[in-house]
Amino acid sequence: MRLLLDTHALLWALENPSLLRAETRKAIEHAQIPVLVSAASAWEIGVKISVGKLRAPVDLMQQLRDKRFTPLPVTVEHGLRVGELPLLHKDPFDRVLVAQAQIEGLTIVTRDPRIARYDVETLAA
Repeated sequence: MRLLLDTHALLWALENPSLLRAETRKAIEHAQIPVLVSAASAWEIGVKISVGKLRAPVDLMQQLRDKRFTPLPVTVEHGLRVGELPLLHKDPFDRVLVAQAQIEGLTIVTRDPRIARYDVETLAA
């Protein structure tokens, strides 16, 4: 299993891990389970910070390194897959995560029930 953190799960894992389900927190902290963070999540965080809707760690990149989370770039293939997805979710950042999970064979860690409506594995945050 390889995990892809939804943006809220990423922020919880970094700032308040107790918000995560105990089993999920253990999976994220397990040294043998790769945990990926999408560039789309960084983009979403940046957008929300710029409009005053979110406060996030100023040392986000260092925290990702400290946790050994692997950055996942958004590729052209990911972008094209977004266009093939049914419109079950209108959030463009979440749709990118779904596309990435489908193409890369990842399990999305999320509490968003709309993501689970897609053909993708999820793990409840």
